Amino acid sequence: MKDTETNPQFTETNQTDRPEGQMSLTGVDPLEGKEFSVRKRDGRRTVFNDQRIFLAFEAAFKADLGLGKEDTLAEATHHEVTRLTHEVVQRMLARAVRGEEIQVERIQDMAEAELMRGGHHTVARRYIVYRDGRRKARALRGERDTDGKPQALLYVSHPDGRREPMDAQRIRRLIVGACNGLEDRCTWEELFEEIPGSLYDGVKTDEISKAMIFSARARIEKEPGYSFVAARLLLNVIYHEVLGDVPAGSSVAQMHREKFADYIAEGIRLKRLSPSLLEFDLEKIGSAMRLERDRQFNYMGLQTIYDRYLIHQQNRRIETPQYFWMRVSMGLAANEGERKNERAIEFYDALSSFRFTSSTPTLFNSGTLHPQLSSCYLSTVMDDLDHIFKVVSDDAKLSKWAGGLGNDWTNVRATGARIKGTN
Repeated sequence: MKDTETNPQFTETNQTDRPEGQMSLTGVDPLEGKEFSVRKRDGRRTVFNDQRIFLAFEAAFKADLGLGKEDTLAEATHHEVTRLTHEVVQRMLARAVRGEEIQVERIQDMAEAELMRGGHHTVARRYIVYRDGRRKARALRGERDTDGKPQALLYVSHPDGRREPMDAQRIRRLIVGACNGLEDRCTWEELFEEIPGSLYDGVKTDEISKAMIFSARARIEKEPGYSFVAARLLLNVIYHEVLGDVPAGSSVAQMHREKFADYIAEGIRLKRLSPSLLEFDLEKIGSAMRLERDRQFNYMGLQTIYDRYLIHQQNRRIETPQYFWMRVSMGLAANEGERKNERAIEFYDALSSFRFTSSTPTLFNSGTLHPQLSSCYLSTVMDDLDHIFKVVSDDAKLSKWAGGLGNDWTNVRATGARIKGTN
């Protein structure tokens, strides 16, 4: 829908200033002998153009009918759009003649009321949603009125109950950062402009993050580069979940290294990690991690890691992707004796650079209290009731620790065969 904010407030000027070729769409020339302007929210004035009101109504009807921008309205609907535009223009002019200052919000209020008065309730709802989206977009852009105050203000709700004004610049920085290096394929402005449609006053912080991720994810089919943009936005969520807020003067990479020993200690305290990990040189191990390798993930890969592999406590992840790779590597190097630190770093370099990836049981269990690293198990079932249920019990335990199962039932008698014990 076209933005009706460019509609003017009214002041008397010379008719000859009307843009060439601009004709009234309502059949009534509001500029006959006079010209009017409307004041925008920031105090600027622009020449009245009833065509913009017509286009706003037209776009609302097309959206309600499921038509595209290039589609044409039926003749009867086109006449109705013209009539609605005429009514709004006449009401505005009547106010202007009385000397009342007409502002953009009043024009939009009139348009909304005229839709309702005409019985176009579903179209009016679309118009209201559009206006709200524009209001939130102004809040994100930080636009201000003539007094220097924000034209619109949205508040964010924090988990501890605090409410504070939304920091639009922070959202912009996160999106720009996620598109860094991909500017030839991905446009941060498009993502930023789309975010307001998913926000509301009192929105939760995690919902803002989801809105940014979903906006990028929706574009992956048309441009695969957005897969990396969505992954980087998800990384921001993971870093905040694991590391918390980054203090001023610190970097995420620095904080990531400094908190590695805290992560090991927390994992042991929560009985998720093996105390044997404390036998490693944690400072040396932590310094070997390369946080920039997180940017190799595409969205599907990182989302899978987040959902299935990162260790968590009560749905809060306690490890980042690089912590995860290093934890697996330390578990693999646990029996390497005096060379365990060097071997762990070797394993880490192979895993974190995607040159090699261990199977799921290893990724799940390495470095934990139950370091079951094997992938596949084959059992032969004997023709004996006790052994049949022993294998079933074994399967359940192996499956619990992510083992793949294969059972050989060759020895078990066929259906309908005689059972000696019960005849």
